[in-house]
Amino acid sequence: MKFDKSFWLFIMVVGLGWWVVTANDSNKLLKKENSELIDSIQNYEQRIDSLHQLDTKHTQELANAKSEIDKLRIATERNPERLYIKASCKKAESITTPGMDDAATARPTDSAIRNYWLLRERIAESEQMILGLQDYIKNECINIVNL
Repeated sequence: MKFDKSFWLFIMVVGLGWWVVTANDSNKLLKKENSELIDSIQNYEQRIDSLHQLDTKHTQELANAKSEIDKLRIATERNPERLYIKASCKKAESITTPGMDDAATARPTDSAIRNYWLLRERIAESEQMILGLQDYIKNECINIVNL
């Protein structure tokens, strides 16, 4: 059986038509996947920007808190009489001469003072960490559930 040119031309046109239809369907599918990926990337970029803003906010608040603590520490080092510490001391049970109880003012040791300022800084850091984590949970975890 011999086929002429028109038959082969017909076969080529049908094959090309089938290829175009298949390619068009694949193209539509790829365009849909591409737009979904673009939307996903934009969503991630928005989330990253949001997290960056949260980080910047809490980092600045921590810097402000540390600055305030430093100002207070410097002020108390310059004027120790302005530092008020609520303290109570047990009275000696032995017999003492009157007036000896008030012989010296109660002052914390140097290491206690250093530890006090260190604890204030750590409390400020912890507070900002906790606030940052709470904001992260509110903005990321809860928003993802609501999507």
